[in-house]
Amino acid sequence: MTNKNETKQWTLYNANLRTKTLVIIGLSLLVLVLIFVSYLFIDTSSITTNFANANQAPSLSHIFGTDWMGRDMFTRTLSGIGLSIGVGAFASIISTIVAITLGLLSSFNKFFDELVAWIIDLFNSIPHILLIILISISFGGGFYGVIMGVGLTHWTPLARVLRAEVKKIKTTDYVKLSSQLGKSKIWIATKHILPLVTSQIIVGVILMFPHAIMHEASITFLGFGLPPHEPAIGVILSESMNYLSAGYWWLALFPGLTLLIVVLLFDLIGENVEKLLNPETAQT
Repeated sequence: MTNKNETKQWTLYNANLRTKTLVIIGLSLLVLVLIFVSYLFIDTSSITTNFANANQAPSLSHIFGTDWMGRDMFTRTLSGIGLSIGVGAFASIISTIVAITLGLLSSFNKFFDELVAWIIDLFNSIPHILLIILISISFGGGFYGVIMGVGLTHWTPLARVLRAEVKKIKTTDYVKLSSQLGKSKIWIATKHILPLVTSQIIVGVILMFPHAIMHEASITFLGFGLPPHEPAIGVILSESMNYLSAGYWWLALFPGLTLLIVVLLFDLIGENVEKLLNPETAQT
């Protein structure tokens, strides 16, 4: 009996890389889903002011402490990070659509390939934060402006990868044969090229999330993103700067640490999904 138990434990301990990768992805996803679901069930009206509890340090009743208006920082942080994940999701969808469109467009002919390369270089030549702020302001700011600002600026890395993959796929015999048989550029792009770049798209979308979340928080912190009445992480961190010198360290520490953990979880998922999808890195 003892030998069997030892064998099971030893087998679990020596799980292959694929199993460990799936476990890491599953645990990371579980944490992110729990955070987002908790955010959906938060009643914003419950984040009320209570000046009698203002600036309380972390305790059992308020594990993240309270702010200068007596609001529970744990609830505010959870609400803010959920809002950031939502912004990242919408922005990633917009960026993915733009990247896929330009990536497939580059497969049509040399002119479109050079045009796509020029557009990518044009967007990369402008400072990222500045471009996000300009686009956000041009769309009226607020929640919609931030989504459009982040979404229309984060497609360049994925578009560059897709363009490189498209150039490789175009040299294959079956693509040349399809062209000789009279198949249209759109047919070749959607039937031959798109299925072969699906793994790059999946990984690119996942890795887009942390960048979108960080940049949303950055421009909100600078005052060009979400409005001050929103419980966004950028708003929380910006407000906390006025109270750090008074010793209220928890106002910035816990929201900032939560943001960092969420970003690292998305990075972790992206890296491990790439191991599963990329034949060069996937191992059993």
